Amino acid sequence: MEPHSPTAATDTELLEAAFALHRGGKLETRATVPVNDAADLSLAYTPGVAWVCSAIANQPDLVHDYTWKSSTVAVITDGTAVLGLGDIGPYAALPVMEGKAVLLKQFADVDAVPIALDSTDVTELVDTVARLAPSFGGIILEDISAPRCFEIERRLQERLDIPVFHDDQHGTAIVTLAALRNAAKLTGRSLSDLRAVISGAGAAGVAITRILLEAGIGDVAVADRRGVVHSGRDDLTAVKQELAALTNKAGLTGSLEQALADADVFIGVSAGTVPEAAVAAMNKGAFVFAMANPTPEVHPDIAHKYASVVATGRSDYPNQINNVLAFPGVFAGALRVRATRITENMKLAAARALSAVVEDELTEQQIIPSPFDGRVAPAIADAVAAAAAADGVARR
Repeated sequence: MEPHSPTAATDTELLEAAFALHRGGKLETRATVPVNDAADLSLAYTPGVAWVCSAIANQPDLVHDYTWKSSTVAVITDGTAVLGLGDIGPYAALPVMEGKAVLLKQFADVDAVPIALDSTDVTELVDTVARLAPSFGGIILEDISAPRCFEIERRLQERLDIPVFHDDQHGTAIVTLAALRNAAKLTGRSLSDLRAVISGAGAAGVAITRILLEAGIGDVAVADRRGVVHSGRDDLTAVKQELAALTNKAGLTGSLEQALADADVFIGVSAGTVPEAAVAAMNKGAFVFAMANPTPEVHPDIAHKYASVVATGRSDYPNQINNVLAFPGVFAGALRVRATRITENMKLAAARALSAVVEDELTEQQIIPSPFDGRVAPAIADAVAAAAAADGVARR
């Protein structure tokens, strides 16, 4: 089926190029060994493969050395929260999973298999992924709606001895912290000096909040559709109750716009638009990270009137906060040491390493590296591997 007619705002040539690029998919599998004659066949398949299988049966850890497990992850979705498209199902989500796999290979030489599951039941998803897990060295969960994503990740990590990483949460959080750390450094401040307001209490908003607290943010308030999350509300989910207990030292109530008065940082990870007056009410020299795609919560032209540093989730503006800056290096480091999980310290180490790549080159237009900066993935991988060893989750 061909694409629907583009809207007036669509670049027709870009749309056509995107469909041409995706035709037939973006991935293929290739052999890493020759199978050109009977001798090759006897080694790659029978009888040679039987000797390797028997060795692994007797010593299961050899699976890391004699299969692709040590260099390969699964990228898994149920299609319920895809990019800015929402619940579009597993078939429509598959191109995104392919794209994630391409980026892992391109930026960190990590092999990945895209998997779209036709179920939205939490237990079914957990059971299915757990049954697939022996083939992989790590699991990336992608585009799974909140709050289900929190339980799915938790239950899988409790059940498996390989890293389980929900990128919508933790990749976003790592890159946001790195950018915020550099914005603070550029303007002569530290994280402890800042009061942040986060728009969105879904997967990304929750993870960003948690990593900012771990990193020592001065204060942070989170707002959902009904306003600031605080302990006096009687409509909070279990996850939001936890946020209420950990955040909002200032005791704010009311709307997002009210919370932005005299705030130092706005971080947007939800749909919606923030009025210009609310941005104008922020402290002088504020930071605006309006990361919704394709339409930022605050247009950069508006944000620049009041903010000293502006970031978005888009590639056509400076300071793009993009998960691709984090997850390839995170998994390269985790796989290198055969980590059993991704710890909080590993995430913090990834953020520090990412910010350090450009910390001596900071400008208002560059608080975060480009995804094409060849220093990024190796720096993160080294930091993550070292943190895994320090945390006792490395197996080599």
